[in-house]
Amino acid sequence: MNPLIGTSQRPVSLSLVLFPFPSRMRPAIALTICALSALLVAARGSEKPPAAAVAAVGVAAAGDLLRSGGHRYLDVRTEKEFRNGHVADSLNVPYHFFTSQGKEKNPKFIEQVAAHFDKQDNIVVGCKSGVRSELACFDLMAAGFENVKNIEGGYDAWVENGFAVKKPQTQDEL
Repeated sequence: MNPLIGTSQRPVSLSLVLFPFPSRMRPAIALTICALSALLVAARGSEKPPAAAVAAVGVAAAGDLLRSGGHRYLDVRTEKEFRNGHVADSLNVPYHFFTSQGKEKNPKFIEQVAAHFDKQDNIVVGCKSGVRSELACFDLMAAGFENVKNIEGGYDAWVENGFAVKKPQTQDEL
């Protein structure tokens, strides 16, 4: 009788429980497990924290924020889209440019925004439908801008809800 386990059976080797493989394979398997463990530990240190969610506001709430005077409107549509109509007193810094090669991200976007806004300013960001402005918000937040809000539905929703816009003058109005 084995006094350690209270039975008359032979104790099972721990290596057989952990490695139920032929003995000639055990060193290679153990080495592989150690290597994978080391890789997992190293990779875990390189994980980035999840991106913070972008605060989104509807057009009515955005209008209230802008009228309160504590927020400014950043329009991230193209210059052409902006010229065709925009929210009054908004600043246009395109997030994308449309070129002969297709859509390209504005490489100076953050730099251009930083020339007009402090990182603590309250910024309401809009585009045509809310997609580009959400991407712009992520980039602004990653660059340290603390108070950015994306307009749900963008400029299209703004117009559909009857909010005032500044349109270019036609020849008849001149």
